[in-house]
Amino acid sequence: MQIVRALFARHANAMRLGAMIAFVAGAVALAPDRPHPARAAEAARPPRAVDVPGFWDPRRRPERPDLSRIPAIRFLTDLDYPPFDYAGPDGNPTGFNVDLARRICDEIKTTCTIQARPFDSLLDALNDNRGDAVIASIAPTAAARRRADFTDPYYRKPARFVARVDSPIGEVLPERLEGKKIAVVAGTAHEAYLKAMFTEAEIRPYPNAETAREALRRRDVDLLFGDGIALAFWLNGSDSAGCCAFRGGPFLESRYFGEGVGIAVKRGNDLLRLSLNWALFQLWEKGSFTDLWLRYFPISPF
Repeated sequence: MQIVRALFARHANAMRLGAMIAFVAGAVALAPDRPHPARAAEAARPPRAVDVPGFWDPRRRPERPDLSRIPAIRFLTDLDYPPFDYAGPDGNPTGFNVDLARRICDEIKTTCTIQARPFDSLLDALNDNRGDAVIASIAPTAAARRRADFTDPYYRKPARFVARVDSPIGEVLPERLEGKKIAVVAGTAHEAYLKAMFTEAEIRPYPNAETAREALRRRDVDLLFGDGIALAFWLNGSDSAGCCAFRGGPFLESRYFGEGVGIAVKRGNDLLRLSLNWALFQLWEKGSFTDLWLRYFPISPF
């Protein structure tokens, strides 16, 4: 059974590994002797706080399980969903999910291994006892929940609007976008959301993310609407050439964009699930999750 990863396609063509490594390794900060002209105006503005997702309620602190009963955690992931999971220069798994798994093991104070497998085989491997937990951005859909239990979400995939940096568009309320041309990938939850909520806008569907982005670059449309994480990756990379920026806040309606991404464990393994929930809360409360998020997403999708 194929699991739909966090509701949307992986955007593999738009997120090639080489670009991803540059993104993580330091492309986010342009060299001081070569400032990007399109971002000079942004640099002159007062600094803004970077939004970091937080799905933990400080008033609902999880109880500490008996962590002594978890001598080791065998994490499973894959290698083709940058910047969350990919192969590092040595061929070993790396990325946001992998680094988060290591921090979880440090928090629990247990031994941790991370093995990469093809994405479609991860839940089978989990249920065949070839791993204890899957950290690979699997959306806890109804089909996935029939095969595994999930921790609380540790991130979500918000939808965002993007406009050219010189666009006068500010707020993206439905009544303010009447007649505006909005690019979107055809057949996605993003297109369905626009049709339901932005009924007075001119919605222009494109066959894939690259053609939708190109339409915005060419000024064929006024706005682009899509997956905020993929768009943050694009805005921060060289492909966008500094053309564009987010407009408005994130859209998180679960009916369209899912309830978030958690870590999968074998059904009935409540001890491990609760231990992972406890560790995630600890990492968030101590600021470790925020530090890790900003390392991978200096342009926040939120």
